[in-house]
Amino acid sequence: MRLRSFRQADTDALVTMLNDANVQRFLSPKIPFPYTQEDALWWVNEGSKAGLTRAVEVDGALVGCIGALPGEHEYQRSAEVGYWFGKAYWGKGYAQSALNLLIKEVQAGSDWVRLHASVFDANRASSKVLSNTGFIQEGRLHKAIYKNGQFFDALVYAKLIKNQVSE
Repeated sequence: MRLRSFRQADTDALVTMLNDANVQRFLSPKIPFPYTQEDALWWVNEGSKAGLTRAVEVDGALVGCIGALPGEHEYQRSAEVGYWFGKAYWGKGYAQSALNLLIKEVQAGSDWVRLHASVFDANRASSKVLSNTGFIQEGRLHKAIYKNGQFFDALVYAKLIKNQVSE
């Protein structure tokens, strides 16, 4: 497994994976559904340039996406982690492995000291990935997520990745 930048050759796989309702179920509604070739091209050329965003590749195939978006102002030393994987790649340990690789990259190449993630409360698989990589559940935000006309609770997880407190 490796993390890399997105490339033009990823567009067909992006369209296939992100048109699966099971994959989209717990994703932000900012990711279009249905997901078009134009959406994939925008992602490869622009969207994936935000923060530290990586394609997850296994045996030469794109299997998902992982990234961390830095906070601003007083949150500049924190970043929000997010990830998704094609359904064919669920339950194989790829999310946990990719998150561990991302954490190492963040530790080596940034001044961030805290990573956090917010997940739908029903997304037990994502909660397990976060817990297994050392994230601690810090709270529950009631009715914080609104998607497809419904409210969902968000579970907030965080992990301190560096010992420094201030500079």
